[in-house]
Amino acid sequence: MTTDTIERPKLRAELRPEDVTAIIDTREQTPFALSPMRTVRGTLATGDYSVSGLENVIALERKSLGDLISCVGPERERFEREIQRLLAYPTRAVIVEATWSHLESGGWRSNVTPSSAVGSVLGWIAAGVPFILAGDHLNGDRFAARLLFIAARRRWREARSLVNAVGGEVLQ
Repeated sequence: MTTDTIERPKLRAELRPEDVTAIIDTREQTPFALSPMRTVRGTLATGDYSVSGLENVIALERKSLGDLISCVGPERERFEREIQRLLAYPTRAVIVEATWSHLESGGWRSNVTPSSAVGSVLGWIAAGVPFILAGDHLNGDRFAARLLFIAARRRWREARSLVNAVGGEVLQ
């Protein structure tokens, strides 16, 4: 008589940033570094950043101030479609390398007024897409890395709870 053993799933007790692989879209021109996570280049359906294995759950879009002003003005129709796609993701955000003060003061070469820029961003927030006005690229990098990791860790903990529920083992 043979006894078959059932292989139970195993998960480590906690996720570390080094365990996460962030995906940077191949079209991203000035990517965030996202340290200490690993990064790979790939084509994302929506956004500039996601996490490997969670591409349908997490989408972050990066915008410089100039990019954002173009999205308010001449590129608005295209960006509105991007906003609609972002709404399908449980974790989504637009990280802008500028501050509210930058938006309110204007100073760019465009017909877009500061009032239009602020109003558009507030409208997109009201539609359900968070905008993080990070100030600059370095702060954007920190916020993106942190948000990607926190979202990945949240999904990891949910998976760990499921493993526990089916009698799996959590490794220390």
